Amino acid sequence: MGIKDIPVVAEAAAARSGEKYVTPQGFTAIRDGVRPGRESADRSALTGKPRWLRVPAAVGPGYEFVRRTVHEHRLATVCEEARCPNIGECWNAGTATIMLMGAVCTRACRFCSVDTGNPRGWLDPEEPGHVADSVELMRLKYVVLTSVNRDDLPDGGAAHYAACIRAIKRRTPATAVEALTPDFQGVLADVETVVDSGLDVFAQNVETVRRLTHPVRDPRAGYDQTLAVLAHAKRHRPGVLTKTSLMLGLGETEDEIRTTMDELRAIDVDILTLGQYLRPTVNHHPVARFVAPEEFERYRGWGLERGLRECVSGPLVRSSYRAEQALAGNNVGLQRGLRG
Repeated sequence: MGIKDIPVVAEAAAARSGEKYVTPQGFTAIRDGVRPGRESADRSALTGKPRWLRVPAAVGPGYEFVRRTVHEHRLATVCEEARCPNIGECWNAGTATIMLMGAVCTRACRFCSVDTGNPRGWLDPEEPGHVADSVELMRLKYVVLTSVNRDDLPDGGAAHYAACIRAIKRRTPATAVEALTPDFQGVLADVETVVDSGLDVFAQNVETVRRLTHPVRDPRAGYDQTLAVLAHAKRHRPGVLTKTSLMLGLGETEDEIRTTMDELRAIDVDILTLGQYLRPTVNHHPVARFVAPEEFERYRGWGLERGLRECVSGPLVRSSYRAEQALAGNNVGLQRGLRG
């Protein structure tokens, strides 16, 4: 059944995984990004989770303050909406991740449960001001701005990213800003627009090793395209830190992990995060293996041996995990058996 043959439901809340629905802005999207396919029938996929993937309870005064502020002011954070396992640690440390440009992506990666559709150029012109308000209200010391891919926009949303970063820096100049961006279809002028906005860290995720890129990522994404974006960001402004993330457990080999690290260091990437891939729905790419904490510890050593400023590595690590501490070069306080 083709995408255009999927029935459309009127309300987003009524849509089940793989169904199309109408967004409040009037365009259609697919819930969870992918429709049912061959992955849903894969009976060889791993089920259950090992003990080291247990999520700790989110507690602490910093967490409670941010949670209360977010709810009272109806703010949106990726931390809550994506049910991040590290929300307690990050919010206690004054770090949060905010999603820009809506919740519908123009791409459909097989690892990601973000809804897919064509927003047809829709943007909220008031978002830069609202984002700056949110950062100030939450008293964030470090904010990660991320977004869906917006291939429907002429610049992929680069100018909107820059406007949000400038608004934050005007309002709370002491707040460090990391931009975890789309690849802008490899258009380097758009990369420069974001890098020139006053940010502190520029991030674009390679996601997986070269061999698995197109089984895992959307065909419009590319391993070399991501490397080119990261390389240009560093060349354009050498003082800006560059960062990327690799999910493990998708079927990669250890040789491929080492090769990816070598290729990232060849373009002077500063920070790498390594975490366990977890399948969002049965329609997504299956988990090939659960990587043990001691393996993550070993992989971190490989990264540091290659000259990375930091390699944050652990089963529950996500690309934005304790981002403010990654700059300190201490594996953000990870302890063996806790986070890898």
